[in-house]
Amino acid sequence: MAVNYLYKNYESISEKNFNRISKLIQTNIGIKMPESKRIMLESRLQKRLRVLQIKSFQEYCQYLFSKQGFNKEIIHLFDIITTNKTDFFREPTHYDYLIDYVVPALINEYGIGIKQPLRLWSAGCATGEEPYTIAMVLQYFKESFPNFQFSIEASDIAISALEKAKMAIYREDKILPIPVIFKKKYLLKSKDKSNKLIRIAPQIRKYVKFVEINLMDNSYNFNRKFDIIFCRNVIIYFTRETQEKLLNKLHKYLIPGGFLFLGHSETLCGMNIPLKTVSPTVYKKIKSEE
Repeated sequence: MAVNYLYKNYESISEKNFNRISKLIQTNIGIKMPESKRIMLESRLQKRLRVLQIKSFQEYCQYLFSKQGFNKEIIHLFDIITTNKTDFFREPTHYDYLIDYVVPALINEYGIGIKQPLRLWSAGCATGEEPYTIAMVLQYFKESFPNFQFSIEASDIAISALEKAKMAIYREDKILPIPVIFKKKYLLKSKDKSNKLIRIAPQIRKYVKFVEINLMDNSYNFNRKFDIIFCRNVIIYFTRETQEKLLNKLHKYLIPGGFLFLGHSETLCGMNIPLKTVSPTVYKKIKSEE
């Protein structure tokens, strides 16, 4: 009789195999996997075992660490491990500060946004809510200042999340945090009223380019530095050492006087990074003369 993998209960992953996988994850994508995460790892890996029709975690590890399986499976492993929790207008005070202070400062000090397009990077963008929120906010600003120009690079390691982000289709309950004026201007409803889905309008989608990037890579494939980087609620999953290494890499991709936004539960306190605090969890790259 064939095994019904959809309903199969697997034996717990061994300590040895858990340690092998957790080390692989932390080394390659920076996410720490302590013993307390073992049940979570088992739960998420079961999806892959079912897809691959593998009978045990032991067999899965043999496949994952084999020459034949590693290159095929590693991206799926990273995909199911990464947390793609995000919302439109998450931590909304950041968007107020972006428009009220950061964008005017870059325009006034450097002409950025007028003489040349403002470049912004949304790192760890998940399913796209953050970069689309930024695009809506900047587009609304542009309507009062028509000469203002900008572009957004949005990156994540999870391919499935990026595919959803590119589609730009969301359930109606996901758009609740979006201000009414933005909903009217920048969202499209399905002609089928029974279809509770909306799509981000083309006038917003055109500003956002999605790319696959592993933040643990030594360098990123960008040919120019950014004026603003959003990397919010990403480093909380990393060890302190990994956080500092990553933030120093992000610092290199900021222009002097550029801005870094972190999540409200994240901090640079105690780290050796040449950034100064300008607002809670908002930092400015220190220029040589400062």
